[in-house]
Amino acid sequence: MSRTTAPRNVPRLLIASCAFLFISGYFVVRFPDVEGASYASYAFNLLIALPAFIALVRQLGAARGSAALVAVSLFGYLIEGFGVATGMPYGRFYYGDPLGPTILGLVPYLLPLSYVPLVIGAVAVVSGHGTTLRRIVLGGLMLVVIDGVLDPGAVSLGFWIWPDGGPYYGVPLSNYGGWLISGLIASALVTWIGGRRLTEVPLRPGLLDSLLVSMFLWLGVCIFSGLVFPAVLAAALIVLVGRRRLQLARSATTARRDDDTVPAAPRS
Repeated sequence: MSRTTAPRNVPRLLIASCAFLFISGYFVVRFPDVEGASYASYAFNLLIALPAFIALVRQLGAARGSAALVAVSLFGYLIEGFGVATGMPYGRFYYGDPLGPTILGLVPYLLPLSYVPLVIGAVAVVSGHGTTLRRIVLGGLMLVVIDGVLDPGAVSLGFWIWPDGGPYYGVPLSNYGGWLISGLIASALVTWIGGRRLTEVPLRPGLLDSLLVSMFLWLGVCIFSGLVFPAVLAAALIVLVGRRRLQLARSATTARRDDDTVPAAPRS
């Protein structure tokens, strides 16, 4: 039985996407100035984000799922815009040209495509761990760890710039304090809007797919940029997220099997 169940728990399309995005990391690093790269960035981010967006709407229902996506997107725009304008809570930084046009010269339009799937994935990874408050805190911490991969890679690509530099591959430690604050709020938004649908029914494995493929892309970026510790961190996150996805897939399979074996109520 294990031979037939395992492939279903890891869809071939997901495996192919992870491999493709890892290889793409090489081209992103080696050929950053290719014509049309900004359009490719939009396409990449959209394709990476879609699995998590679709899974969240299916998990929570159309109304709640859409509300969660809008709420976290708006929050992302607001806190990132405030951060660029004031230097709080991350420290002084600004976005580079590779991410394309920005809103009011502050935040790229594509921000929700890159940020929201990370929040969804972090919430899904820590789901089932204790109280609501505990899950929110763990979700916020998970996002800080994820940014330990993203920020060094993004800085190496010129996606955003820290004028004053910092001790962690050019990133100041204040950035991670800011990510903890924003991560706690974003995690709380998804957890609060999702309510019982994130705890009392089996979670869809697809909630983790965008985070997983994103980590493969950034693993490639970090390796081909020579960023040793972020690459190791990305690999560890891939193992963690991959194991969690397998767990959710098995739980979903078990739940479906149980539903199929429930005897029908006798007719009166």
